[in-house]
Amino acid sequence: MSENIFFDNAYFIIGTAYAGKSTMVKELAIKYGGIACEENYHDNYPGELDAREFPCLTYTRDLKDWHDFIRRSPQEYKNWIDGVKKECEILELRMLPDICSQGKPVFVDTNISVDTLRLIAPLDHTLVMLADPQISVRRFFERPDPEKQFLYKLILEEPDPEKAMENYRNGLEMINSQEAYGELLNSGFNVIIRDETRTIFQTLALAEKAFGL
Repeated sequence: MSENIFFDNAYFIIGTAYAGKSTMVKELAIKYGGIACEENYHDNYPGELDAREFPCLTYTRDLKDWHDFIRRSPQEYKNWIDGVKKECEILELRMLPDICSQGKPVFVDTNISVDTLRLIAPLDHTLVMLADPQISVRRFFERPDPEKQFLYKLILEEPDPEKAMENYRNGLEMINSQEAYGELLNSGFNVIIRDETRTIFQTLALAEKAFGL
């Protein structure tokens, strides 16, 4: 499918957690009167997902005991995350033609892979935003997101919470590896690296320049 579609009015942001992707998508959409496809916008996909086609995305939907979610090995956790990203790409590519047909610029916090992005949009319509991979590991449970706090509560309920936390953080380290960081850094797309001294509007200016806006 990706080989048959091309988005001239979509601007994609990929990268690591805590890099500011969601903020930039929202700010760009506001400034340019565009549409913001924010983090996990694929959750708005109409209709029921078939577990046979989307086993990773339906894993949590069909989960009987959420403690099983945090008890998975680090490799099982990473494999699931990788699968989720691939399945999200399928949904995004089904949703984006209608979204982009509205005639406005579309700013997308995306799960679409680097290889696919090279096929479906101009080179300067993809921006990579990166933060130190260890930030995601250290600060994962600091965010007030209900989902993260729910997982934190589950870990504390385990017979050995310390061991459960170590297991979960090991999974986060596998997902947020230096190898994954390096692949994005050297993807050939424009890159913005998180800098705590920059303001949101300074980062916005960098994003605009990267996109040629």
